[in-house]
Amino acid sequence: MANENKLQNIIGHCKEYGFIFQSSEIYDGLSAVYDYGQNGTELKRNIRDYWWKSMTQMQENNIVGIDAAIFMHPTVWKASGHVDNFSDPMIDNKDSQKRYRVDHLIEAFVETLDKEKGDAMLAQMDQLLAANDYVGLKQLIEDNKMKCTVSGTCNWTDVRQFNLMFSTQLGSVSDEASEIYLRPETAQGIFVNFLNVQKSGRMKIPFGIAQTGKAFRNEIVARGFIFRMREFEQMEMQFFVRPGTQKEWYEYWKETRMKWHMSLGISPEKYRFHDHVKLAFYADMACDIEYDFPMGFKEVEGIHSRTDYDLKQHQQFSGKKLTYFDTDINQHYVPYVIETSIGLDRTVMLLLSEAYYEEDLSTAEKQDSRVVLKFPPMLAPIKLAVLPLTKKDGLPELAKDLINECKPHFRCFYEEKDAIGKRYRRMDALGTPFCITIDHQTKEDGTVTIRYRDSMEQERINLADVKNIILDKIKMF
Repeated sequence: MANENKLQNIIGHCKEYGFIFQSSEIYDGLSAVYDYGQNGTELKRNIRDYWWKSMTQMQENNIVGIDAAIFMHPTVWKASGHVDNFSDPMIDNKDSQKRYRVDHLIEAFVETLDKEKGDAMLAQMDQLLAANDYVGLKQLIEDNKMKCTVSGTCNWTDVRQFNLMFSTQLGSVSDEASEIYLRPETAQGIFVNFLNVQKSGRMKIPFGIAQTGKAFRNEIVARGFIFRMREFEQMEMQFFVRPGTQKEWYEYWKETRMKWHMSLGISPEKYRFHDHVKLAFYADMACDIEYDFPMGFKEVEGIHSRTDYDLKQHQQFSGKKLTYFDTDINQHYVPYVIETSIGLDRTVMLLLSEAYYEEDLSTAEKQDSRVVLKFPPMLAPIKLAVLPLTKKDGLPELAKDLINECKPHFRCFYEEKDAIGKRYRRMDALGTPFCITIDHQTKEDGTVTIRYRDSMEQERINLADVKNIILDKIKMF
């Protein structure tokens, strides 16, 4: 219950402080579609930039980036297997007509059980899913009298597959238009550009291609706030390796990506690896990095050894050769691929879940509390708030001079309204790590008060040193 309350509090906080809004809210919203507000946009961009620099600038391995189009030739999705295989087992309640993803229905029921029984049922579900045993899945649901949340009945249809791709028409006249798909993943844009990048960049295997961008999935059961949406953003990297070396590189990227998560300052106990029981048709090894969200451990990133499936499929369907000549072994081959794929929106939710605190600051003399977002300073939407103590005596002018000095380097915020304590609380709620107060002493000796978000401690520093102090505290690398 406490975790459920935390999730609802985070959702309310995101709306109140300009992080995330329900899409089209004035028209009663659109299910599982969200808009990022002014502060959510900054947080999301900072995460994206940190991932991008970590992946393309700070790696010892040669990794470059591309930005492929959302629309792709429809044969791409036939070659990739999405047309025939990109589907989830679904079941409908006959009384309410509500459709459920089978694994979500069972997982929700497991939450009502004790840990031992729940773990046993999840293991049974994984075995049935791995065997594509839809009769067995329905039997599991019926034997345990799992009920529809709307009708409260156990009157279920058979389990069947449902394709998750959105289709649309490409062309100015509908009668002449061709059916194409909104991409359900960004990876295929990398695969079809493999030779373009390799040849134009004179890339030598092993090398990687990174990309961030929107993807679209027609999720029937979308839940968990921005955890599962119909429109979302991915940060993916496909690493091309020599066949036979994929296990070594798979382990390398598992370790490397977990180190990236640890660099966010989050306790290792909040993460775990989860090996896939049922491998995707293209994979020979796969695991998820899971984080302990308010609704439990859930996937935030996947690491997959995709073998040579994708490039071979596109070679077959396009009729174009997609091989690499390895001068070290004097041999042509289709490279194998190690994929790292992290959800940007899920990472936003991860950081919100980790950063959100409700603190009781009451003393014997006074009742007090605050809500604070303890973001890593490098990722915080606003890095520095500059707060003149009063609106007169030249203090606003000094504050604005400091803002003008700092704003080319990091995002700043200026506010002169309300008592200084109330302004501090607003900055805490936005996750701003540092506040500078300009007061009358500043005019006398050139010092200001810096206030630290997490500890709420304050100290005097030189006004001339503020920019460099903040730059040192927010540096990414």
